[in-house]
Amino acid sequence: MSITNETEMLGMQKVSDAVAHTLREMRNFAKVGMSTKELDDFGGELLKQLGAKSAPFLTYGFPGYTCISVNNEFCHGIPSATRILKEGDLINIDVSAELDGFWSDNGGSFILGKDLQGHQKLIDASKEILQKAISNIKGGVKVADIGLLIETEAKKRGYKVIKNLTGHGVGRSLHEEPHEIANYRDRFNFTRFKKNSVVAIETFISTASNYADTLEDGWTMVGDKGGFMAQHEHTIMVTGGQPVILTKSNGIWE
Repeated sequence: MSITNETEMLGMQKVSDAVAHTLREMRNFAKVGMSTKELDDFGGELLKQLGAKSAPFLTYGFPGYTCISVNNEFCHGIPSATRILKEGDLINIDVSAELDGFWSDNGGSFILGKDLQGHQKLIDASKEILQKAISNIKGGVKVADIGLLIETEAKKRGYKVIKNLTGHGVGRSLHEEPHEIANYRDRFNFTRFKKNSVVAIETFISTASNYADTLEDGWTMVGDKGGFMAQHEHTIMVTGGQPVILTKSNGIWE
């Protein structure tokens, strides 16, 4: 969507604050020995208290309030009472929601407790690349150029990007135009970012794979060549200068 008045700006900020708060608090709530369903229920209750509704459930009938992926799971992990979190797990939480007709999306990867598997470097790369990508977005910039920036920065650090997972427009629904904000230079994408538009920018930084495959559960995605992935995501409003980061309060850059 494009924000055209103060009411729309306030609506987008309110729903963005809701998903940002929920993501931050879920990250803080996660503990060794907890099931991913318990963590998801906590997030679902936070959204409910804020008057927000789970976007993946509303849009796709996803079996959970949020997506929680662990270790080799890249994204869209289904919360489960039998998936118990352990020390050193690489966890990704993606929270998106609808509130008063506005939609927002954010996510982040983190390590639970001690970095036993050596994933912090991957997480830091994902965070830093997202920050650099967002700082280069303004009205008129080619979407493909931001994809090139993300892939170039990943390669500098010895990583790959997932080519079939992308950022997207958001605002009046979960996925809007531009439908694909890729993590590589898509030479067939001539779209440019538009001033006042709202987009979800996300990094998909991988140790071994360039594509993600869906498991038999119909949701969970893993790398086609294995490995691990870190994802970080903000919903932003594009301006003529530095973007407004609507989900800034989620603390993923802290």
